[in-house]
Amino acid sequence: MCLALAAVAAAQDFTQRGFFETGALLYPQTAPNDSGHAVGEALFRYEAFYKPLPGLQFAGGIDARADSHGETERAFVLSWWDRERRRPAFEIRRLSATYSRGKLTLEAGKQFIRWGKADILNPTDRFAPRDFLNVVDNDFLGVTAARIAYGGQANAVELVVSPRLTPSRMPLLDQRWSSLPAGIPIHELAPDFPGGAQFGARWNHIGRAAEYALSFYNGYDHLPLFRAQPSLTALAIQRFYPQMRMYGGDLAAPMRLVTLKAEAAYFTSSTSQADNYALYVAQLERQAGEWSFVAGYAGQIITRHGDAPGFSPVRGFTRALVARAGYTIDVNRGVAFEAVARQNGRGVWLKAEYSQAFGQHWRATAGFAWIHGAQSDFLGQFHRNSHGALALRYSF
Repeated sequence: MCLALAAVAAAQDFTQRGFFETGALLYPQTAPNDSGHAVGEALFRYEAFYKPLPGLQFAGGIDARADSHGETERAFVLSWWDRERRRPAFEIRRLSATYSRGKLTLEAGKQFIRWGKADILNPTDRFAPRDFLNVVDNDFLGVTAARIAYGGQANAVELVVSPRLTPSRMPLLDQRWSSLPAGIPIHELAPDFPGGAQFGARWNHIGRAAEYALSFYNGYDHLPLFRAQPSLTALAIQRFYPQMRMYGGDLAAPMRLVTLKAEAAYFTSSTSQADNYALYVAQLERQAGEWSFVAGYAGQIITRHGDAPGFSPVRGFTRALVARAGYTIDVNRGVAFEAVARQNGRGVWLKAEYSQAFGQHWRATAGFAWIHGAQSDFLGQFHRNSHGALALRYSF
């Protein structure tokens, strides 16, 4: 009897979840460097959480994936640092230990760290690299770090140290989401990853009328700049990651009809090839019955121009009006809409999605994304990448 009770108690301290999803992206048009019309994808994700003692938790997660378009590595290697050009076939998504006691929380290992309060753009979110193989439909990558949080309901301080840069994943140069010009033979050299740690701090205050925070980051940009080495046969390029320092803040203020959210950050760099610039966003939110609405503007101010080209969807989505809406039809069905329109009208991205659950485990999702604009615009350059999407997920 005692052994049975102990087994039940141990089981109550262990939880798990996961899903298997298969889907397809359908492109009506070819791109200059990609003649494919369809991409099939499959992803298995498993996560587990174990609490052996009060205040102590271990969390782990693993991804296994494959696709039909060469976006995933074919080698059976378990990835930790997420520095591969392609998505790894097997990856440690998360593996961390968390200890909490009173106002203190410590977490160490591979984890997800999110800063900021805005929904349409987060300039202060410096420990959140992404997988940009598909520029407009991306997912976050975990970072290896130690995080210390201390505080109560009104005030909280968070300190983060990461020993090694986790870069965002770039679009593949020979596929349709590449921003490099077609028709030029290009050879990519091994990336120049920086050494040294990154650290940041954030103070958050919840007041009677508003919640606001100040943040600081010193390290490297997880989005790259490029060095070019022309030759007679091909253009050789190399990614490198400039030093970055950020000073930022964010605000959330509930009002009678809407909630105002604002976020801004100023970025400086000791790397001469990099820009110094500011990013900011202001948005309004409203919940009306089963509808939710978010609308705002994302802007950019450049105070120093560097001389190296780069790739930054974060900056590419600025100087734009951004909106999002969602409607819950019932407990099993819902629709969502997103839109980004550059202020000069040279780039537009629209997305619509319908999702329906079947029973407790199955969910099907269908949608489309329409991209239009000029080749010189960050969004407009992907005007041949409008696509439909289908996905079927089994969750457990």
